[in-house]
Amino acid sequence: MLRIAVPNKGALSGPAAAMLHEAGYRMRKESKELVLVDPTNEVEFFYLRPKDIAIYVSAGKLDIGITGEDLLIDSGADAEVILPLGFARSTFRFAAKPGTVSDIEGLAGKTIATSYEGIVAKHLAESGVDASVVHLDGAVETAIELGVAQVIADVVETGTSLRNAGLEVFGEPIMKSEAVVIRRSGADGDDPKVAQFLRRLQGVLVARSYVMMDYDCRAEHLERAVALTPGLESPTISPLHNEGWVAVRAMVPAKEAQRIMDDLYELGARAILTTAIHACRL
Repeated sequence: MLRIAVPNKGALSGPAAAMLHEAGYRMRKESKELVLVDPTNEVEFFYLRPKDIAIYVSAGKLDIGITGEDLLIDSGADAEVILPLGFARSTFRFAAKPGTVSDIEGLAGKTIATSYEGIVAKHLAESGVDASVVHLDGAVETAIELGVAQVIADVVETGTSLRNAGLEVFGEPIMKSEAVVIRRSGADGDDPKVAQFLRRLQGVLVARSYVMMDYDCRAEHLERAVALTPGLESPTISPLHNEGWVAVRAMVPAKEAQRIMDDLYELGARAILTTAIHACRL
């Protein structure tokens, strides 16, 4: 069986479980379950702490895993990303008291508090900056006020919590992260079971990003209509009973669907419908 590590809790857990369910896999019913066997799909899921998943995968104990790209880098594990999943996105930034540090060069000789010392140390090394890194679990905003560090490095969303602590971000982002599928570096890239798993997840990603659009239009307007809805290869076109009319079906990006519907209506198309796509293979 294909052995897959999945997050057992935290921000990654729910979205990962939802994606796997959409991909047709069994999911656990109780949070206490640590291992779940899905014999129909020949998969065995191991529910692990998100921070540990890269370590298990890099050791070859598990074939692949779902974790955060930030956690992969922070762990230093010998594993690689094979598929971005588009959820649990985050941005890592430096922050300090206003007017104290303005760029990464200004970090030289300073102490940086963070929960992600692996990420920060790697970034400093790549930037050629010599600074100390102190590991703290949990919120790090108070580290500067309590004199533990002069700078912090943390996930930044709106920046509200930093401003409330009297801090401001500076410099370019340390990194941007999202949930990813990983495997051990150097692992067999032609494993058919892994390829099938990835196809299923890619199908979910596409299904979430597109809708199926159907509409009727006059034959003389077809070329312009198809330019609006080219589909992936090409749209499906069928003649209608009423002479001079055709029915068109094509996949369109979900975020552009309303605009496309407006443009088609202005062109004279009618009976314009969109339906969700639950699964696909490209």
